[in-house]
Amino acid sequence: MPMNPGDIEGMIKAAMPDAQVEITDLRGDGDHYAAYIVSEAFRGKTRVQQHQMVYEALQGRMGNELHALMVQTSVPPEA
Repeated sequence: MPMNPGDIEGMIKAAMPDAQVEITDLRGDGDHYAAYIVSEAFRGKTRVQQHQMVYEALQGRMGNELHALMVQTSVPPEA
């Protein structure tokens, strides 16, 4: 069963409470999403480490309920 965007967003925010998360259904099939995530938790991390943090937040659902997720991560601008 595919995941809905609200569940994906909720899981990411549970792992990174400060995150600004935008989820887009790329094909309208509930199975291929894009996630744009901005979080202070990413600061100082490599892009690979940032993406690993997102996948960890999804608690093993990648490849199961969630077939494809295009991930873009960034840190908020410094004040």
